[in-house]
Amino acid sequence: MQSNSNDPFELMHMIELRRDLHANPELGFEEIRTSQIVAEQLAEVGIEVHRGLGKTGVVGTLRGGTGTRAIALRADMDALAMPELAERDYASKTPNTMHACGHDGHTVMLLAAARHLARERNFSGTVHFIFQPAEEGRGGAKAMIDDGFFERFPVDAVYGLHNMPGLAPDEMAVVAGPQLASSDSWEVTFRGIGTHGAKPHLGRDAVTAAGQFLLALHTIVARRVDPLQPAVVSACAIESGDFRALNVIPDAVRIGGTARAYSAAVRDQLEAEIGQLAQGTAAMFGITADYKFLRRIPPVINDADATRRALAAAQAVTGRPVVTDFPPSTAGDDFAFFSAAVPGAYVWLGNGPAVDGALHHNSRYDFNDEAIATGARFWSTLVQQELR
Repeated sequence: MQSNSNDPFELMHMIELRRDLHANPELGFEEIRTSQIVAEQLAEVGIEVHRGLGKTGVVGTLRGGTGTRAIALRADMDALAMPELAERDYASKTPNTMHACGHDGHTVMLLAAARHLARERNFSGTVHFIFQPAEEGRGGAKAMIDDGFFERFPVDAVYGLHNMPGLAPDEMAVVAGPQLASSDSWEVTFRGIGTHGAKPHLGRDAVTAAGQFLLALHTIVARRVDPLQPAVVSACAIESGDFRALNVIPDAVRIGGTARAYSAAVRDQLEAEIGQLAQGTAAMFGITADYKFLRRIPPVINDADATRRALAAAQAVTGRPVVTDFPPSTAGDDFAFFSAAVPGAYVWLGNGPAVDGALHHNSRYDFNDEAIATGARFWSTLVQQELR
């Protein structure tokens, strides 16, 4: 496919492709169609294609000149298990699956940049385009790394980009330091002695213990964690008893939730504090507690030098001041596994105002096609500035 000099990033083609991906979303590790399209789009312009890392992941490799520096750019491809409720011509055709976080846009922006760079070859070094599966909590980044990403594609730096409602589609935010929190899961099961609801004294009430635990849970952040250190602990699921047997105090109550932090020390503290609270509550009620803390995703912390390089690229392409005091998010992103291995920077690209309250993970969310040009220019400029 030849590029129009007035449309170096094939924007009409990319908008059409983005909407096709939106209409045909795939969940993590199930991105069969999406990864096939990505591979075809890369191969069409002569980019070396590698498939199968992290099951459905794709890596495109492009070399230019004689430079020895290598960098990686990451886009995520997966959708979310939720229905799309907005009415649009390209709404999801797959039940209970939709691109509610803009990964369809991330994919086409990186494709647009990769195809442009392949035609121009105006850089000296190596760039690896990472099209990652299963970012939404299913472990795609770690799966690609476990499959040997860094051994097969050694790089000096890695970069990620995410759309952000509230910023204009030609506006970017680039900030050093913490960008996204760690994302961990915890689970507590209180085990008592079930009994008749009219005779609670004959058992050991796990339900009342669970209620006490839930009331005290939020004192961990309010009273135990340094107030200058951001943290979140939330209970998100509870399971016990049967509404068909409302005269039975059950034997056990299972509670689960999430914990978020920006520092390793606070992450460690949250794990310890939740466990101590669970065991202390259980002891107070004369029952036992089983506790599990699953470390899922570390925090995303931008390297100072990589951030400086990303900022220079953003300043060159947006035509407006780059936001450098953007607050970090308590959401998580497994890009953290890439940037924990080599210096990395994760940047934000505006998606325009939220329409009808449709923010990330909302059933009416949509990626803003006006952002594709800015994102593609950013990726291309970053490569050209990094690999001179």
